[in-house]
Amino acid sequence: MKLVRPTIKMLHDHKWQIDKLNPTHDLVICLSGGGRYFLGDVAEPVTLRAGDAMLIPASTRFRGTHSGDAGQFVGIAQHFTLQLFESDDLLSKMQLLPVVRLSTWPVLGPLVQYFRDTAPHGRTTLAQHHQFMVFLLAYLEEAFVDWKSEDETPGAQDQLSVQIMRVAARLSADLMGGEAFDVLSEVPYNPDYFRRAFKDRMGLTPHKFRELKRMEFAASRLGLGVSVKAVAAEVGFGDPYFFSRMFKRYLGASPSSYKPGGERGGNRVEKKLPQK
Repeated sequence: MKLVRPTIKMLHDHKWQIDKLNPTHDLVICLSGGGRYFLGDVAEPVTLRAGDAMLIPASTRFRGTHSGDAGQFVGIAQHFTLQLFESDDLLSKMQLLPVVRLSTWPVLGPLVQYFRDTAPHGRTTLAQHHQFMVFLLAYLEEAFVDWKSEDETPGAQDQLSVQIMRVAARLSADLMGGEAFDVLSEVPYNPDYFRRAFKDRMGLTPHKFRELKRMEFAASRLGLGVSVKAVAAEVGFGDPYFFSRMFKRYLGASPSSYKPGGERGGNRVEKKLPQK
């Protein structure tokens, strides 16, 4: 996946209008207020409200206006391309609902807000790529209907890639749920084989991937001003000192650097993945 331009920090009043076509995919997530969109040749508009995500496929003309509700339409829009694990663009082969309610919004909402608040001007960062993949996977988990045709049903390796993508979405959304093995038990593959395939494609084992997403969620909470001790407890660490060591291991900076007024690691450096 590649973010092809800096994040658009949407902040639109009642006069806002747009009519355009983008050469790349565009994922729009609403934080507050609302927008009304006409996508392609569809006659009926779709409405985006807080906690909703909408995909505008590449080369699709769209028109948008403020929904007319009180307040500004606030959210993010991120242009991206997706070749899943060096395969074809799977989004073009999927039947997807254009707008979905993100069922994990209580977890994702603060992370989306943090993503918007810390997005640098004129560039993207490695940390943003990891965070945006969580949003995209959450959207796909809710929006997937079917494959467009039998001819476009993915082969064995692509099917494995889709299963990896779905497991990654589950791990990202259920940060405090059961062990990673509980999620792996639902995939139609030998667990040991699937763990190896997951690590090969994602760069981390399922357990470490969940830990990384837990720390990214912690970073979003710290950015909102929550204390290190409170955030540590929220993500399951009784010892804030041990939490701080784990946080720095996964994100490459101390928790204090992500607090308001601190030199946040998400903007300052590209995040380092833990050793495989």
